[in-house]
Amino acid sequence: MIDSFGFSSALFTIVPILVTIGFITVFGIVIYRLVQTGRQWKRNNDSPVLTVDATIATKRMDVSNYQHASMTNNTMDASYSTSYYYVTFQVASGDRMEFEVQSEEYGMLAEGDRGKLTFQGTRFLGYVREL
Repeated sequence: MIDSFGFSSALFTIVPILVTIGFITVFGIVIYRLVQTGRQWKRNNDSPVLTVDATIATKRMDVSNYQHASMTNNTMDASYSTSYYYVTFQVASGDRMEFEVQSEEYGMLAEGDRGKLTFQGTRFLGYVREL
């Protein structure tokens, strides 16, 4: 017969250690991401604001798909949501830069548009299309 007292005693020793390690790991990841975001924010603030001639090369969206069971007719329902919008600009030197933009800005831009791109580091500040 298995000694249940010895097994439960081991669990009372191991489980708190595992929970503590998990908590420290998650907390460490959160702190790391906050520091990384702060550094990027500072680098952007220290960068000059630049306005350059640019052409819109491509556009893309980050779309998430959610599926869930329908209780009324035993089928799977799906819903979609768009979280982020990205636009890739090509400058005169041939370099390409991708920026996250707001949905309103994204909808007003079309691939092939030419104009003036304003940015600061990795921060998109605006785009004025040439007429």
